[in-house]
Amino acid sequence: MALNILMTGSEGLIGTALQKRLKERGDKIMLSIDKRSGSDIRNIEKIYLKNKIDLCIHLAAFCKINKTIDNPETAFLDNVEGTYKVLEFCRKNNIKKVVFTSSSRILSKEKNPYTASKIYGEELVKAYSQCYGIDYVIIRPSTVYGPHNDFTKRLVDVFILNALQGKELGIFGDGNKTLDFTYIDDFVQGFMLALEQKNKEFDISSGLGTRVEHLADLIIKLAGKGEKKFYPAEIAQPQEVELDISAIKSLGYKTTVNIEEGITKTFNWYKENLNEILLQRIMK
Repeated sequence: MALNILMTGSEGLIGTALQKRLKERGDKIMLSIDKRSGSDIRNIEKIYLKNKIDLCIHLAAFCKINKTIDNPETAFLDNVEGTYKVLEFCRKNNIKKVVFTSSSRILSKEKNPYTASKIYGEELVKAYSQCYGIDYVIIRPSTVYGPHNDFTKRLVDVFILNALQGKELGIFGDGNKTLDFTYIDDFVQGFMLALEQKNKEFDISSGLGTRVEHLADLIIKLAGKGEKKFYPAEIAQPQEVELDISAIKSLGYKTTVNIEEGITKTFNWYKENLNEILLQRIMK
């Protein structure tokens, strides 16, 4: 049965790819909320729903760990207050299910305002389930990347753009830091499998840690320019990320794009669209 869906964070990499997949399935995005289009989840209570909504997919978040350490308020406003307001909107409008995108970083020993805000979000989702009967699925992504001009300046995005312009690729730490990179097509596959579940949590990634220095080497080789530069490790940033994806694999999830293939696809898209990407960022 086709679903009527409310989606927050709809214009990011994940939101854009998910909208396409959901529409292909026959679902309808009845309401999209994203700061990039001038709407804010913290003002969601001002919205009047004209149609019944079956599902809320809550993607919107402030996701830069280092920025939340510099200014903890950013994590509170978007990830704590914002998530509370989204859940209240669901309660008051009788939306019976929420998919909450948390973060794989909450599983790491390093703690910071960002991970704290995501742990709060997970617990609040569970509270609204037990108190108000709203079903949930919690999804923990891990360094999702792919072809999309996302403006969030995440690692793959920064490395590719810097390499294409012959700039440095800054690596924080000694080069042995690992991240569990997830190509967008694989992530969406896992998300769609998890979507059908009820009151469960899923880590979605490749299940394989990749050294950040290896990522930099791949991109420099593709670009034929750029150089690595090492900096001291950032405060409270996870140094080893590799997820246990057995839960999502039990639903039939299989990764199809390895890091070399995914980075090549993403790099080629950035290269082909470089002038437009840089122009859009100047205009922002």
